[in-house]
Amino acid sequence: MATKTLFENYRIILASTSPRRKALIEQIGLKVEIVASNFEENLPKASFANPWDYAVATATGKASEVWGENKDAVVIGADTVVVIDDKILEKPSDEECARAMLSELSGRVHHVITGVCICCHDNKHTFYVETEVKFSELSKDLIDWYISTGESFDKAGGYGIQARGAVLVEKISGCYFNVVGLPVHKLNTELHKLLVN
Repeated sequence: MATKTLFENYRIILASTSPRRKALIEQIGLKVEIVASNFEENLPKASFANPWDYAVATATGKASEVWGENKDAVVIGADTVVVIDDKILEKPSDEECARAMLSELSGRVHHVITGVCICCHDNKHTFYVETEVKFSELSKDLIDWYISTGESFDKAGGYGIQARGAVLVEKISGCYFNVVGLPVHKLNTELHKLLVN
């Protein structure tokens, strides 16, 4: 007997080309189409009162752009940022930027925030999830080694907890999957509210 998938009567689009988000959403049994969003991720951070509003606005921009051409679908957009000292860290542009980010995070607590937007039924539903992450004290050699792996450059805050970046993390409080890039438990809960209840 074929295994049923969650929400199988809906066409679901993930407005992201992130292989991590695709893997996470498929991990919970969702069959999704991948459609890259052309939304420019350059919203002025200073115009937002807090980092979660910024992440949610960026996620909404990504989802809305794809939903405009796919009104028959449920479209999911997400944006993940790292926050320390009220400063938003996104993806580092080069080695120097990655080194500065990792040095700033070394030995300290920071927060990973993922904003999510679900577009369906002529509505946009948004939420965010926040996870606290504590880095160990990072030596210069460890930072140099990590940057040499190439993992820093497509990840907010310059690290990926799900791969070699795990050696940088001392502990977390909250949703692990949120740090990877998609809070799957909260996403599943919100999809149930919108599509089932």
